[in-house]
Amino acid sequence: MSLPQTPSFRLDGRRALVTGAGRGIGLAAAAALAQAGAHVTLAARTHDEIEAGAAAIREAGGQAEAAVLDVSDLRAVEAFFAAHPAFHVLVNNAGTNRPKPMWEVSADDYDAVLDLNVKSAFFVAQHAVKAMLRDDVAGSLIHMGSQMGHVGGPRRSLYCASKWAIEGMNKAFALDLAPHGIRSNTIAPTFIETPMTKPFFEDKAFLDSVLAKIKLGRLGQVEDLMGPILFLASDASALITGTSIIVDGGWTAD
Repeated sequence: MSLPQTPSFRLDGRRALVTGAGRGIGLAAAAALAQAGAHVTLAARTHDEIEAGAAAIREAGGQAEAAVLDVSDLRAVEAFFAAHPAFHVLVNNAGTNRPKPMWEVSADDYDAVLDLNVKSAFFVAQHAVKAMLRDDVAGSLIHMGSQMGHVGGPRRSLYCASKWAIEGMNKAFALDLAPHGIRSNTIAPTFIETPMTKPFFEDKAFLDSVLAKIKLGRLGQVEDLMGPILFLASDASALITGTSIIVDGGWTAD
């Protein structure tokens, strides 16, 4: 009897780009891809953080380099992809949030969140795809969404608007790109404990309100996202496109 073989989770010989890779989820994504054998480019605005991340990956035996890139500068984004061979994997991770009640949201707040979370994500993906088509490379786009792209939340009107937009954009991308062997999916995490979010959890009332909705009873850690990122980047997810992996401890199941 010939048994089926599990598709490989390895990424040897593949190039991966992670935006917002200086810390937190982005750094974890870069580490996960490098540990699976990919050559990873860590991109962010701050050179010291991404260079430190790339150095740590290299010290651990992986392949990594740092690239200073402001994804809100669309000319710089276009130039970056024009100057690099196509990537097989894009982790579209750069993003921001300005939590406040909807009646306090300013036009500046709106532009800051929607421009980075949606506009920049769109055009980073677009230029990544143009390079893939140019170089005849099939691959995987992974957009960092949120559980807030599937539900609502208090003080999250802008963030929800941006992450719901990512979900719709992702589905349309998947339909455009399927004939070219390029897949597009999102990962939708719950609250993940990172250097950026940790101060919020010092508010016990806020922490308790979050834990009451995460049915598994704990905050997410960046390690909780490394497996899903690797899965979507690898051949193990070869028939998966246009969907979202919700990593929320049961929040949206209620």
